[in-house]
Formats: sequence, structure tokens, C-alpha cells
Amino acid sequence: MPPLVGAELIQTPVQLYRYLLRCCRQLPTTAMQQHYRHAIRQSYISHSDEDDPERIQMMIQRAIADADWILDKYIKKK
Repeated sequence: MPPLVGAELIQTPVQLYRYLLRCCRQLPTTAMQQHYRHAIRQSYISHSDEDDPERIQMMIQRAIADADWILDKYIKKK
């Protein structure tokens, strides 16, 4: 199950970037939010030159799954 509604509608890297930043808001502490925001930004920049549509879709699906895992990890600890 995706962490936020609308994950299935993500088609572009920019949509993924915005979605992941919204997911960060659900993390319990400001330090965690800043850490993951920085990691998301760095990953977006490092993969900005990717032009293979299949590879982009694979990265989008993996990022959504990772976000789901991270949110489950921290939110279930409460």
C-alpha cells in the first residue's frame, strides 16, 4: 500500500519528487524530515540526466516502494 494517495498516478520524475517531499512531512521528527528531503533532492539531481522511459518507470516504482517501507518503519514504531 502506498504511503500517500495518488502514488499510482505518478508518471514523471517531477511528480515523484513532489510526492516524496510530501511523504517526508509524515516522518515524526524534523531531523528525519531534513535528512530524507536532502537524500531525495540529491537523488533527483543525480538521476536528472536519465532519458530511458523504462528505467525512469522502474526508478519511480522503486522510490514509491522505498518511501512506503521508510514510513512504515518510523510510523509503526510510535
